[in-house]
Amino acid sequence: MNIAILSRNRKLYSTRRLMEAAADRGHKVRVLDHLRCFMDITSDKPSLHYRDEEFDSESFDAVIPRIGASVTFYGCSVVRQFEMMGVYGVNESVAISRSRDKLRSLQLLSRKGLGIPATAFAHSPDDVPGLIREVGGAPLVIKLLEGTQGIGVVLAETRKAAESVIEAFMGLHSNILVQEFIEEAKGSDIRCLVVGGKVIAAMQRTAPEGEFRSNLHRGGTAELVRLSAAERATAVAAAKAMGLNVCGVDLLRSSRGPLIMEVNSSPGLEGIEAATGKDVAGMIIGFIESNAKPNRTRTRGKG
Repeated sequence: MNIAILSRNRKLYSTRRLMEAAADRGHKVRVLDHLRCFMDITSDKPSLHYRDEEFDSESFDAVIPRIGASVTFYGCSVVRQFEMMGVYGVNESVAISRSRDKLRSLQLLSRKGLGIPATAFAHSPDDVPGLIREVGGAPLVIKLLEGTQGIGVVLAETRKAAESVIEAFMGLHSNILVQEFIEEAKGSDIRCLVVGGKVIAAMQRTAPEGEFRSNLHRGGTAELVRLSAAERATAVAAAKAMGLNVCGVDLLRSSRGPLIMEVNSSPGLEGIEAATGKDVAGMIIGFIESNAKPNRTRTRGKG
């Protein structure tokens, strides 16, 4: 098979592992910087250009999007062009867009009846007392909608601190979510790697001393974890609600069961492969081998 990986840096661990796994299975791989792609949008023969090359429907059998959060709009446009060309996408453009919009994704998860932390969203500073009340008061978590890897996430331990931080973000015209703080999680969360409707690997991430954010980029540690049946089912249902074939689902263990924090459409592979010892990249390529067929885009741009 001919496989394209959309990534801005071929040296990144996740990109490199996918390249290696595909090559080990006899596939040809090209890494394309999606910001260097441009598109010929025609009804009879849509094509994609990369530097001095032109690709059409015969050029690739599958595409693996590794789209950074800061370039979601353009990256999804490139993925959509592949879909127009009939190339199989591991994750479709609509599904990636859904997962990247934190508010929209939580609304979709809530509509499916899946567990999420109590969450509130407002525009006006006049509604700050109501926001705090709806999530059960302080301590509470304030999140920038555009934040990634723990950036823009603040724990407000008192009501006064919460009011100050929320008003400051609103004064900067930043969109924020306010969520309840799950104290019983004790600074840990669980990352479940879902591929093709199955949890293939899971790790528990724990925040360093004095920190509540468990992201590995912020000094958190990771270890193998055994999932409950409820946690496994929740992760699979979250991936299905987003329409993602490959994703990381972040869960909190709470007194009322697993709660979904986020669904990541481009999960990093380094931490979870190291913690579990599993060939996650190889499993992703195996999924492509079983499912990649021309014109298999399900959403057709809907949603």
